[in-house]
Amino acid sequence: MAKKAIYREYRPQTFDDVYGQSHITEILKSQVQSGNIAHAYLFSGTRGTGKTSCAKIFARAINCLNLKEGSPCNECANCKMSLNEETMDIVEMDAASNRRIDDIRQLRDVAHMITNEGFNALLKIMEEPPKHLVFILATTELEKIPATILSRCQRYEFRRIEITDIKSNIQKILKDLSIKMKDDAADLIALKADGSMRDALSSLDQVLS
Repeated sequence: MAKKAIYREYRPQTFDDVYGQSHITEILKSQVQSGNIAHAYLFSGTRGTGKTSCAKIFARAINCLNLKEGSPCNECANCKMSLNEETMDIVEMDAASNRRIDDIRQLRDVAHMITNEGFNALLKIMEEPPKHLVFILATTELEKIPATILSRCQRYEFRRIEITDIKSNIQKILKDLSIKMKDDAADLIALKADGSMRDALSSLDQVLS
């Protein structure tokens, strides 16, 4: 079996694992605990700042049978099915995970449609959503989302992650892997990442290889 990339292997599994976005994760935890879940959310911000990770955690939390302070337990039947991508309750459409040429061509066609018919169809569902349905949209290009969609979403802006937070995660991962690295090297990886945890962990993967 192929070795998982570090950024995938160490993807946050609870809200408390997410670095640098407590202004968002605390609100989401509170909503889950109170059961006050909106019908549509929009996570925006530069790449590698935790949007997809938070969307996955939030989706699991909404379906979790044994919440732990607003985060998913990751142990109940619903959480395990989600983590194993076996659940029908969570449908993920992620361009980043569609890498085959045919998939990319299909995505390209959808991207052309989503500026008109696609967004109109999405808007209709969002205007009269079934009670059980929750949309979690994530984008790096907020300006491309129509105002009609924006107005129906709770919006959360993900910040670039601080260098200290990126370095802290690198050191935590290195400790888990029983690998030593000079502070200067970890500093450089964190600095070059420009606020993206994913870029930092991809660089770490390359260095360790």
